[in-house]
Amino acid sequence: MSLYNEIEFENDICNDLAAHGWLYAEKDAADYDCQLALFPPDVVAWVKESEPDAWEALSKNHGASAEATLLDRLRHSIDKSSTLNVLRNGFDVLGLKRSLRMAQFRPAMGTNADIMKRYEANRLRVIRQVRYSENNENSIDLVLFVNGIPVATVELKTDFTQGIDDAVDQYRYDRDPNPKGKAKEPLLSFATGALVHFAVSSSEVRMTTKLAGKKTTFLPFNQGSNGPGQTGAKGNPPNPDGYMTAYLWEQVWQRDGWLDILGRYMVAERDQKKQIKALIFPRYHQLDVTRKLLSAVLDEGPGRKYLIQHSAGSGKTKSIAWAAHFLGDLHDASDSKVFDSVIVVSDRTVIDSQLQDALEAFERTKGVVATIKGGSGSKSGELAEALSGDKKVVVCTIQTFPFALETVRELAATEGKRFAVIADEAHSSQTGQAAAKLKQVLSPEEQADLADGGEISTEDILAAQMQARAADTGVTYVAFTATPKAKTLETFGRVPDPSKPNGAGNLPAPFHVYSMQQAIEEGFILDVLQNFTSYKVAFRLANQGKEISDKEVGHGEAMKGLMRWVRLHPYNIAQKVQIVVEHFRETVAPLLDGKAKAMVVTGSRNEAVRWQLATQKYIEKSGYEIRSLVAFSGEVSDKELGPEPFKESSVELNPSLKSSIREAFKGDEYQLLLVANKFQTGFDQPLLCGMYVDKKLAGIQAVQTLSRLNRCHPGKDKTFVLDFVNESADVLDAFKTYYTTATLEDSTDPNLILDLRVKLDEFGFYDEHEIDRVVAVELDPNSKQKQLDAAIKPVAERLLKRFSSAKAALKQAEQDEDKKAAESAKDEMKSLILFRSDASTYLRAYTFLSQIFDYGNTDFEKRAIFFKYLVRLLKFGREREGVDLSQVVLTHHSIRDRGEQKMGLPGEEYPTLKPLDGAGTGQVRDEKKEYLSEIISKLNDLYGADVTDGDLLSHATTLNEKVLESKTLQQQAASNTKEQFAASPDLGREITDAIIDAMDIQEDLSARALNSEKIREGLKAIMLNQLNLYEQLRSRAAQ
Repeated sequence: MSLYNEIEFENDICNDLAAHGWLYAEKDAADYDCQLALFPPDVVAWVKESEPDAWEALSKNHGASAEATLLDRLRHSIDKSSTLNVLRNGFDVLGLKRSLRMAQFRPAMGTNADIMKRYEANRLRVIRQVRYSENNENSIDLVLFVNGIPVATVELKTDFTQGIDDAVDQYRYDRDPNPKGKAKEPLLSFATGALVHFAVSSSEVRMTTKLAGKKTTFLPFNQGSNGPGQTGAKGNPPNPDGYMTAYLWEQVWQRDGWLDILGRYMVAERDQKKQIKALIFPRYHQLDVTRKLLSAVLDEGPGRKYLIQHSAGSGKTKSIAWAAHFLGDLHDASDSKVFDSVIVVSDRTVIDSQLQDALEAFERTKGVVATIKGGSGSKSGELAEALSGDKKVVVCTIQTFPFALETVRELAATEGKRFAVIADEAHSSQTGQAAAKLKQVLSPEEQADLADGGEISTEDILAAQMQARAADTGVTYVAFTATPKAKTLETFGRVPDPSKPNGAGNLPAPFHVYSMQQAIEEGFILDVLQNFTSYKVAFRLANQGKEISDKEVGHGEAMKGLMRWVRLHPYNIAQKVQIVVEHFRETVAPLLDGKAKAMVVTGSRNEAVRWQLATQKYIEKSGYEIRSLVAFSGEVSDKELGPEPFKESSVELNPSLKSSIREAFKGDEYQLLLVANKFQTGFDQPLLCGMYVDKKLAGIQAVQTLSRLNRCHPGKDKTFVLDFVNESADVLDAFKTYYTTATLEDSTDPNLILDLRVKLDEFGFYDEHEIDRVVAVELDPNSKQKQLDAAIKPVAERLLKRFSSAKAALKQAEQDEDKKAAESAKDEMKSLILFRSDASTYLRAYTFLSQIFDYGNTDFEKRAIFFKYLVRLLKFGREREGVDLSQVVLTHHSIRDRGEQKMGLPGEEYPTLKPLDGAGTGQVRDEKKEYLSEIISKLNDLYGADVTDGDLLSHATTLNEKVLESKTLQQQAASNTKEQFAASPDLGREITDAIIDAMDIQEDLSARALNSEKIREGLKAIMLNQLNLYEQLRSRAAQ
């Protein structure tokens, strides 16, 4: 007996199914009707048992031909609508008073005995070696039927003889639904035949819902190497009890589970003509996470939190739609509805149409999904109506979410209603109420990024909105994210042993995981680090031959100012633009049959504006057929570029823009998208094949930004990243953090709040009476703003006056050269600044930690309320002196290609996320003071080691200023084209004269230039192309 062949594999599967409620007999294949693609005995048996009155009417009307009439009408109805539609909605037969049901799916409630009886009557059958064709003698290993209608086909291969690829090839090459010159195959036809086709080996499973000959695409349907919901690679874990793929027939095809997939999971997506364009069958992790989520909610009840770490490419939109659909229908053991409504927080300012379409498709019942758009300031009214009524699912944006949660809490507290909130990994600029609450939970760095038009995630929004903790017992939170932050893990994660406190060996972890590693290995996303090239920018600065003020300036502020000056320098940007455009033309643009696109990530909005102008100029000068868009928020004022502020809609930046940038970039007109804190997250454009990074990206931001490239597209098998700023090792570490499962290094110490409270109280800047006074106003629903003003202003004014007095005392002490008095005044100012900083830290930390720990003492909550209002009024801070950079010049500049970096993601160890630590332990220190010339020298030491005189720029800058004074050249520039002007002998003579005049400033460089025509030509090219000599001369001639 051969234990390793396909027949034994078939035997094992069929016998297992037969033992668990499926019908199976070895000779069933003989009764299969290949022309109708039906199993007639089960069709008739189902109708007789579930619809006896209908069968009686059919028999009366058609006599001996009743069976044939039924079968012909069933096949005709399937061909006209679809297999899925007939299974769910039945079909009409002439002479019957109502549609004939062809399946009964389990209802949300089990109270109707007749429905449950029909549900138990469903006939699930497996038939082996089915000869499906009238064109040939081919047979399919297994076909699964429901009440005589085929719903799945299966080709089996055992790893002892063949593999999964052989099963896939059998479908592609031998199971064509439309064989050339022959009749179509009903069983294999899309939408009207079997709903899904499985290629199965003893170690792997793949599936498709549409056979298309050689073009058929099969998707992995595996658990993952460590089992479902666990971090791991592709494939399946070893099964000590048998086949690695046994989950397919033991779980997926399990009678109740299989009917649930057919009845609720599968979705028919339609085109604009309402024709079915795709059948959606859940991937294994989607099936697993939704089932485990429902089971956990039933076991644990409402009010819990679930963190689902699903990578990009996991199909989160559909997972969310299924979760929302099923949670909205969920009933407990007593048949009571678990949730009154499910709120889905979308990740777009305009409702995500993909998510909305998915929700409506999954529901199939009109009017149960409500979308809150908040037009004309009516968010509150729309929400109240939707949540108080019969809407099963309510979709809102992040901007609308504060109103939604407020309404939910009120209904939960006053009417005992229960809600589920599902939040997609979302990123959106914030304004209004959301922004005000956000500032309580964001770090200073995050606040600064937000101020520059940055984007904030749903995780932060949720943290900001979850302060009314007592009312959340009726609210269940489900958070989907590919890149959870440490605070997200601590807030939403689940500890392995709930009976023990958080800590080493018992750290919060995601509820369910579909890792980046598995998504990459299964081919759902690309590894964006496969072609990562690093560039090193080097430069040197000088003072243009003039004296720099000998006044000492703040070291940190001067360094930032100098670096900002270099980054905005036209030559620096022009050099990078040339690298980007040429790389795009040569390497990226030819991909995807010439349709590939790229993104340029700039460091600020000001830089984005200058990049776009420089890019347009370079493309136009080069005569390239490339067009670019620039995206940023708000307005940018740049006096060097013009008196008027720049906006996205400015004609100088996006001259032909007729729609939103997102929509415009979808078409063929634009190839490059330049961004500043926009479209770096939550932006899907599968045609993106290149990214050029000129911004510092740390940690999660690096992963989210570069992941814009990872979306798959036919023919897309590679991406390119060129990075001018970041170290490749830092980027690799950021990706490794999320390559498997995000894990915490440790949990946050809850005593942090206790220590902070003691420190703040010891400042002596307030008393308990003042705290209680503010809290009383906050908790009084009838209080007015003037009462809050009267409660908090006395404390704020007292502290502001202390700071002003100390500031005046410091100024007087410095005039009097009284060091002791100056130090005393500084200490007072430092104390007040530190108090404000620590109060802000307390507020952020308490907002976060109180969601995790029960402090059991209202004094902590009172202080959070008190500090929330006090911090807003304390408008004192350090004096910022401007640093004069008007005499600084860029003398040397180079950009060196450091080559393609080795960026292997798989490894033995992966970085962990650090918890909140050291909050409130900071001190205010005097900023280090130095002469600007010393700071420039140090900056040159840092960034100038790789430059040579061949990289010089300052010589050209100095000469440019001198040549601009020439009246002769001004007239020539005004009267000639740029090409004619470049050939003028006078230009060469004026440049030579300028070199001689510059001998006293840059003697060595001038001497070299005088002795080398090549250097002089190079200087002329820089002056014409980078320093805009021709344009400036024309401008002066016109004055």
